[in-house]
Amino acid sequence: MNRIGVLAIVVEDLSHAPALNEILHDYRDIIIGRMGLPCKDRGISILSVLVDGSNDQIGGLTGKIGSLKGVTVKSALTKTPV
Repeated sequence: MNRIGVLAIVVEDLSHAPALNEILHDYRDIIIGRMGLPCKDRGISILSVLVDGSNDQIGGLTGKIGSLKGVTVKSALTKTPV
């Protein structure tokens, strides 16, 4: 059973954007949709990524994103699998 939720990602070091996009591409099977907004005046980007996957899949995705310097990720998921 999968959980559904959203990942909030803040990219403060834009040099890691290509690595972030590669990670998201690797997990494309659990991504329902994504929206990214550049805040050019502040030099950051903010993304929301909707996911539908197992605990292991979502945990793997957030773990890899969280390992990028200058990138922060937080998740909000359904409490029980749906």
